[in-house]
Order: sequence, then C-alpha cells, then structure tokens
Amino acid sequence: MTRLFLGEGRAVPVTVLEVGPCTVVQVKSQEKEAYNALQLGFGAKREKSVNKPAAGHFAKAGVEAKSVLKEFRVDDPAEYEVGQELTAEMFEPGQKVHVTGRSKGRGFTGVVKRHGFSGGRATHGCTTHDAPGSIGMSATPARVLRGKRMPGRYGNDRTQVRNLKVVDVRPEHNLVMVKGAVPGANGGIVIIEKAN
Repeated sequence: MTRLFLGEGRAVPVTVLEVGPCTVVQVKSQEKEAYNALQLGFGAKREKSVNKPAAGHFAKAGVEAKSVLKEFRVDDPAEYEVGQELTAEMFEPGQKVHVTGRSKGRGFTGVVKRHGFSGGRATHGCTTHDAPGSIGMSATPARVLRGKRMPGRYGNDRTQVRNLKVVDVRPEHNLVMVKGAVPGANGGIVIIEKAN
C-alpha cells in the first residue's frame, strides 16, 4: 500500500496491483463446454517445473507455461482468441472493481485473537486471561453445542473486497491503483473483476 496525492491536495490510500499481462490460454464456448469463459494465465513458470498434463495444455495453446491459471466468465467469447494478451488498459480511473484473494494465514490462534473474546480478569489472582470461559452446560444438555466458537486455525480464507474504486491506471507498467486495502500479503495473487 501507498498513497496518492490528488489534484486538490487530498491524500488517498491506495493498493498498487500488477495486472498482467495475462495471456488467454483457452476460450470456452457455450457450444463445446456449455458455458462461456476465458482461461487466463499469469506469471512465467520454468519449463522443468511444469508437469506433463499442464505442459501439454500450454503446448496446445501455443503459449509459454504460466504459474497461475484462472477462469473468468464472459458474455461473448468470440471477442477473444488464444494467445491474446490482456493488460491494465482494460481498467480506467473511477471504475469500481471486486478484488478476491486469500487472507493472511495466522496459524492456530486462541479465541481472543480469532473471535474477539474479552478474556478473563487481569487481576485478583486470575490466571485464565485468554481462556474462553465455560463452553458448555451442566446436566442439560451436558455437551458442547455444534458451532461453538473455539480456538483453531485463523486466516488463509478466500476473501473478497467489493466495489473498490480504481484511482489510477499506469498501462506502461501494468499497474492499477485501487482505493483501500485488498486481502492477502504483499506479493500475493489476487483476482480483479469489474463490478457490474
């Protein structure tokens, strides 16, 4: 993240995203696959790191191996062809986009960090500062209810931030700057889609 200073001197927090170039690896049509979609590849991958089925898929398309493959639904797949490159020029300032990614993984955490529990008392000899407290009932029903919020793995979930505003587009560097934060760590892979 960084910030941009707009013309009137207002500072806007933005996230800088590298958008492409994304290569069209496969075009799926209603007649053949029963739905319209594009399969896009992003990021170079060494040939020795590609398994044989993926290598055959890339060879059939006549494109270099890509590290990330994702499908996007489109209305008219006839507008695209295999090998075509999509760049940041498809976005424009002022446009709204949805950004999907995986949130930062935090491993095994307790209920205070994972669910925001207040924890136990901090004084008077209390030793259970981060404990969840009672998790069940006594004789009836004498069990822990399903779905009880407990310690466990936190983060590394698929997360979407909707309706982010595109502040600036720099097609010469394939950069798109959106207002606000997006899910995931620096250098993570995200999916950017135009908002309808």
